Amino acid sequence: MTLKARIGTAVSSLITSETGARRRRKLREWRRRLSGHPHVVHYFHDVTDPYSLLTALVLPDLADRAGVAIETHLVSPPPDWAAPERRLLDDYSRRDAAALAARLGLEVPSFAEALEPRAVQAALGRLAAALARGDFIERAAAITAGAWRGEIAEDRADGVAAALAAGDALRERLGHYLGATFFYAGEWYWGLDRLHYLESRLDDLGAVGGAPSPHFPRHRPTLPADCAGRLAGRGPDLELFFSFRSPYSYIVLPRAFALADHYGARLRLRFVLPMVTRGLPVPAAKRLYIVRDTKREAVSEGMPFGRIADPLGRPVERGLAVLAGAIGLDEGKARRFALSFLSGVFAEGVDAGTDDGLTRLIARAGLDPAMTKAAIADETWRITAEDNRRAMVGAGLWGVPSLRYDDVATWGQDRLWLIEDAMAAMARGG
Repeated sequence: MTLKARIGTAVSSLITSETGARRRRKLREWRRRLSGHPHVVHYFHDVTDPYSLLTALVLPDLADRAGVAIETHLVSPPPDWAAPERRLLDDYSRRDAAALAARLGLEVPSFAEALEPRAVQAALGRLAAALARGDFIERAAAITAGAWRGEIAEDRADGVAAALAAGDALRERLGHYLGATFFYAGEWYWGLDRLHYLESRLDDLGAVGGAPSPHFPRHRPTLPADCAGRLAGRGPDLELFFSFRSPYSYIVLPRAFALADHYGARLRLRFVLPMVTRGLPVPAAKRLYIVRDTKREAVSEGMPFGRIADPLGRPVERGLAVLAGAIGLDEGKARRFALSFLSGVFAEGVDAGTDDGLTRLIARAGLDPAMTKAAIADETWRITAEDNRRAMVGAGLWGVPSLRYDDVATWGQDRLWLIEDAMAAMARGG
């Protein structure tokens, strides 16, 4: 392992250390108690972001927790570096937020079309006024829903620019870039999909509410017994678009395997090059949030994570060459190699850019060394990677991991339930 790789692995281990996280939490809580302050949760609201409407709907429940004070902030849409495929992101977010709202039983207006600029400005004026009055928590959901319904208020827009500037500056200083986000005592929580982590943390500190919130449970595939093996030999493939530099791809693999195997569907591993290689920036703030978020997701799934040897460049390229060769010969070994590579670089600090490192990852997948040597010399995997990227974009997606089954396509491990719904319906003949 090179010195650079050793340093990178050491730094990532510190960033994702559970012991370090517990110590930081204890120190922050000790300081809070010493000061006599409440549990201050910062909430960042982007009226153009459909996820912000969903989070605004549950703000009153969060505010009702014992000893919790919510400081609310208006923010602009994410900067260009955080949304390199903005049109795809905006279109997908509206579809996904609608699906999540339906899943959770939240009543929201249609997200079929983007917000009208005049409705955005009207809503911003009303939200800025609510901030000034101190009733933002009570009014945010209704005002934001009105914007999505196209309501054009005649309220004055005093204070909007100042409110956005202040919110954007604080969000940047604290280290994030999205709306619908919560920040509490050094840690970020994005949208309803991560709010259960914040709730659990507040529960542990005694900041409990009147009753468990029904709004943001974790949703995992249920793998119903009546669907077991029902898709064997029929139905479309389950397609997984993933990258060898994506930590989220690492933690979704076992669940994607389990989903395909339970239903009897064929799983197609559709690898793509990393975003940076494709010219899409991933700045430090985004990388840091992703690593920390993946850590808590990995812990929740019982998977090791944190000793990272960044595989960008040669490691990814050689790994994808081997994977492409394995896919053509033995799908089972291809799966094992994909997981071996990702666990190696994200959990074990294996430098896949060295011959020794890659050989280790290949050997435990049971691949033939002669085959892998020939695969590494074969550049045709690049054509496959580009074909996969085009298919992914054609499905309205831009990042990894993404999954597609039949006409349902979704981004991220948080939406495996959406894919399973489609697979279950197919299995039951729906």
